[in-house]
Amino acid sequence: MQTLTFSNLKLIDPILKAVQSQSYTEPTPIQVKAIPHLLEGRDLLGCAQTGTGKTAAFALPILQRLVESGKVPRTHEVRALILTPTRELALQILESFQVYGKNLRLSSAAVFGGVGQNPQVRALNRGLDIMVATPGRLLDLYNQKFINFKNLEIFVLDEADRMLDMGFIRDIKKILTFLPARRQNLFFSATMAPEVDRLATSMLRNPVKVEVTPSATTVEKINQSVMFVDRMKKQDLLDFILKDEALYRVLIFTKTKHAANRVVLKLARVKVHAEAIHGNKSQSARVRALENFKAGRIRVLVATDIAARGIDVEGISHVINFELPNVSESYVHRIGRTARAGEGGFAISFCDREERAYLKEIEKLIRLKIPVISDHPFSDEKRSHNSSDPIKTQHVSHPPKPQVKAQVHKDQHHHGRRN
Repeated sequence: MQTLTFSNLKLIDPILKAVQSQSYTEPTPIQVKAIPHLLEGRDLLGCAQTGTGKTAAFALPILQRLVESGKVPRTHEVRALILTPTRELALQILESFQVYGKNLRLSSAAVFGGVGQNPQVRALNRGLDIMVATPGRLLDLYNQKFINFKNLEIFVLDEADRMLDMGFIRDIKKILTFLPARRQNLFFSATMAPEVDRLATSMLRNPVKVEVTPSATTVEKINQSVMFVDRMKKQDLLDFILKDEALYRVLIFTKTKHAANRVVLKLARVKVHAEAIHGNKSQSARVRALENFKAGRIRVLVATDIAARGIDVEGISHVINFELPNVSESYVHRIGRTARAGEGGFAISFCDREERAYLKEIEKLIRLKIPVISDHPFSDEKRSHNSSDPIKTQHVSHPPKPQVKAQVHKDQHHHGRRN
């Protein structure tokens, strides 16, 4: 069977050249399934998680349709609107549009809160081909009459399930009333809870349905493990396993902003460079932390679930669940930050006695029994050590340097440490 390339998807040369400049040759499954239908102007319902190539699946055909329609936005007008839940994700999507559209004469900007609105207003004054926005700031600017959706051609609702989790359902319904009836609609969600399904049904017209990487199988390529530990000993365990340099780009999840800050402060005491990313951080601080993590200037990024949604950083070697989420699907989203683009990855979960019920629910969702590592100095579990676990330690009075089998390419490791 012949391997599909981007050239087979009937994309125009300026877009193909931009894609090739990123060294992308083969489209991902969602791109193969979605792009031809989107080029034809069909509505689309996509059940896909971050990391599946979803952004390019909608960005490439949107760029092409905007070019081919040949229209030019007037002042305050927007031709394509991508609505997304967080500022970080908005910036990442905008970056993708700018990379793929670098050979096209299309204007784009991101609109989000937490920063002054004047630069965003100036961009809208010129008119925008593409606007990536979070709901709150979009409504603010619309109510101030800085945005005109009269000639909107394409609307994308991204991360719909997270939008609802964050309480944006009213804002989304209000925004939908502003949009023209004749438009192309794209709806993406990692999960399809009843409320998400109802929103999709109300928004889409005879959509093509595309589903890739169901949550139960996404996690199978990730080497998962759980370490039982008393809640008060979690920081000691974290300090201990981070002694191994094989954990070279680590994303740590906590349930609260306070816990994220506390982990960063305590890591600083053992000379581990880390930063936190959460809702209480200023926009500039969040962007700076993410950039430092991407560039390898910090080894560890500590995040809450909402702040981390949409983080797409290549080469994350390990995800550590410092605290288990009480929503099982959040576990899948969390560990999906590693093992991108066919690479391997590790997910290590710390589980105290109060979190064992969460662990059972997670295992039920992913239909896998997560291997237990009990042979570590802070173990709160009597079960025997599984020799296939990614971490091998010894019981001694002073914790030795743990040995972590990180199945990563050496060049990837050096790249992560050098940048």
